[in-house]
Amino acid sequence: MGPHPLVVPVTPTEARPDSGLRRVLRGGVVNMAGAVVSAALNLALIIAITRAFSQETAGLLFSATSVFLIMAAVANLGAPDGLVYFIARMRVFGRQGGVPALLRLALGPAMLAACLVSVLLVVFARPLADALGPEEATAYLRILALFLPFAVLTDSALAATRAHHDMSVTVLVDKVGRPLAQLGLVAMIALSGSAGLLALAWAGPYLPAAVLAWFWLGRIVRRSVPEEPREPADAPAGTPAGEERVTSAGFWSFSLPRALGGVAQMGVQRGGVVMVALLNGLTGAAVFTAATRIMVVGQFGTQAVLYAAQPRFAELLAARDHAAVRALYQAGTSWLVCLTWPLYLSALVFAPEVMKLFGAEYSTGATALVIVCAGQLAAQVLGMGDLILTMTGRTGLNLLNNVMSLLVNVVVCVLLVPSHGAAGAAAALVAAVLIRKFLPLWQLRSLVLLHPFSRPVLIATGSALVWFAALPLLLDAVTGGGLPALAAAAGAGVGGHLYTVWHTRAHLQLRR
Repeated sequence: MGPHPLVVPVTPTEARPDSGLRRVLRGGVVNMAGAVVSAALNLALIIAITRAFSQETAGLLFSATSVFLIMAAVANLGAPDGLVYFIARMRVFGRQGGVPALLRLALGPAMLAACLVSVLLVVFARPLADALGPEEATAYLRILALFLPFAVLTDSALAATRAHHDMSVTVLVDKVGRPLAQLGLVAMIALSGSAGLLALAWAGPYLPAAVLAWFWLGRIVRRSVPEEPREPADAPAGTPAGEERVTSAGFWSFSLPRALGGVAQMGVQRGGVVMVALLNGLTGAAVFTAATRIMVVGQFGTQAVLYAAQPRFAELLAARDHAAVRALYQAGTSWLVCLTWPLYLSALVFAPEVMKLFGAEYSTGATALVIVCAGQLAAQVLGMGDLILTMTGRTGLNLLNNVMSLLVNVVVCVLLVPSHGAAGAAAALVAAVLIRKFLPLWQLRSLVLLHPFSRPVLIATGSALVWFAALPLLLDAVTGGGLPALAAAAGAGVGGHLYTVWHTRAHLQLRR
């Protein structure tokens, strides 16, 4: 396992005046700006596809891209999480000079695996296509396979930049540039009527994204590598200067379990689309994808906080700062609620109107949307326990949790999808997500006693409930509902929520 333990025992210590909240907030603001744009672009992309093409074509594309994303999670071997974890520790222990060697250690095997998975996907595209149905599925899968190595390189390079607390490239390349290019290409294809090129329009932007991410990472590494090793001010007392020398065995013993956990997690997020396509047809898969887009939009806000907090959690856990970990967890949970509850509550109250955005034939997905939104409200309150579990080095437990979550998802899908379609898949998704959120908090109880019940979280939930549940329900009762009521409720809610957050920013720990 290398010269240092991968599992970091976290013991109570006095919190330092700066627990890293300011840095996380700064990175979170950058990520949030990108998340807002990315959410709008991705929602526009889905609406463009559902309105310009038939449900069967849309369902085929959503199913094929779900296979692609699951295969990308397989191929990256957990390198992105491993890079964040070990680079963050290197920064704590003053060993940034080892980053170039770490990148070679991580990216070489990951890129080889990506190329291998790409070839296998090309070879086995026809059997997978036969399961999905249409003949065009073979071409879709083979086109997507060609871009799989670029997707893996993009994810790994961007993770390494975030480990250096540089969030701007993730925003510019992954949150804005790639979805903007996808939307533009899909619009061109919709105008030309060449549905066979949809897969190319969706996957093609990964190539320039990979080039830009790799170039930017090189600049960051060259700037950050010191000429002489230094002993950082916040390194734990008594830490040997050479402690954080990462061996191949140490890196992959951390990353491979996380890779399997990531595959299971991606299977929960995207596997439902494939399950619905197999058990209920491509039309059902299109409806389920549309109904879960609100969840995906909310995840951009979640990732804005997670991406900024992940390296800081790794640093605090390496420094054994128990109090700061708890403070960051509770503050981060309140931020997650502030960002995501308004979206989920609005979509829950106005579910029929939201589904009509995708087209009249998608209105049957309103029940699925309500189920997904209710589940996400609960998931956000539980906070970032799964991220903290990973940053303690306990990737084996993370793997166990994600596998259990995936099994729950598959079993509930098999039981409910044939009879309930998209609503059954939504119930399976919610059950799986809640399992993955509850288990880490229970498993961390002997290391870091974490719970989301705090004053900041109470304020955040209260504001969201008033402005995005009580007010919209009142407007709906008075006006009879419809898109105008949705727009009015959203406008008033955003203004009221921002006002409340601003005036309670000290309690929400937004003034650090």
